[in-house]
Amino acid sequence: MRQVKISHWLAIAVVCSLLLAAGCAPLGEETAKPGVKTPEATAGEVATLALKFSPQDSTTYKVTTESERSIKWEGSLPEEPTFKGGRNHNRFEMTFVQEIQSVDDKGNATAKITVKEAKQSYTAKGGSTFELDSSNPKDPNHPLAKLIGQSYTIKIAPTGEVIKVVSAAEAQLAVRGGSVPPIKVLRLLNSKAIKERHGTLVLPDTDKNRLYAGDSWSSTETFSFGMMGAESYEKIYTLNKIKDRDNQQVAIIEMNAIPASETAKGQTAFDFSESFDNTKTYTGELELDLTAGKVKEYLENLHSEWIVALPSAEQGANKEPVVLTMIDTRLYHLEKID
Repeated sequence: MRQVKISHWLAIAVVCSLLLAAGCAPLGEETAKPGVKTPEATAGEVATLALKFSPQDSTTYKVTTESERSIKWEGSLPEEPTFKGGRNHNRFEMTFVQEIQSVDDKGNATAKITVKEAKQSYTAKGGSTFELDSSNPKDPNHPLAKLIGQSYTIKIAPTGEVIKVVSAAEAQLAVRGGSVPPIKVLRLLNSKAIKERHGTLVLPDTDKNRLYAGDSWSSTETFSFGMMGAESYEKIYTLNKIKDRDNQQVAIIEMNAIPASETAKGQTAFDFSESFDNTKTYTGELELDLTAGKVKEYLENLHSEWIVALPSAEQGANKEPVVLTMIDTRLYHLEKID
């Protein structure tokens, strides 16, 4: 376990308190990479991994994003007993209808996204909880309630990439005003948030999307951890098997990420991560309906943990060692519900 001196420890304590106060960061930015064929590919099970679009086709999905940051102290700090642990937790759910308006000659679709339901909850460090549910009639003027029934338009590729946000102006205008400032709701409608919500999954490029069981492809995603720096991951997707289910062919795909060869730099002026022991796991699973060309379910989960200790010898006799553990988790879940 990494150990530090008292002066450095107190600096770390201040930083971690600030990190917790800052709340949870969203998922990072993603860049696609070409498909990679593994030599273990099994003949006989082959699939074309791509989304399929046709005009007027309509599908209902539910997307959930969740982030949590927590800090735990074990032992007592030598000089500043006021430092405390705690957790920030943020969860957002949105049920939406995706209606394909048109498809171009490259297979890219212009899709209208209409919000049917939305829920948001936030738990702060001190234990206070803030919850909003669009179906709750207690506050029909809240901006989240005003979001229901509103639409925005995106252009999406067969790979799942959101090429661009065509328009979200009407939805943004609809949520302005109300009983509380709509800043947080408006953030849900900016281009970056929309692309993350609808384009987190990236399938292989269209010229490399015919894969055998055992084949893989990859994409790179970068996450910012505030004053703990930033890290890039290579998300490696592997086609495990193809199942016949209810007259449909379904591809079962696993994702296991590894640190990318080049980690993002310049995300922050401070990076205290080198003072900590760090472990991270980033995994996911995809069920893709090959017959309809639609995602049935996609889940990915990133868990990061930093640990640092102040040895008892630095604090004098009869003092327990102090251990600081900081955890950052992020979840994305997309499921087809009709």
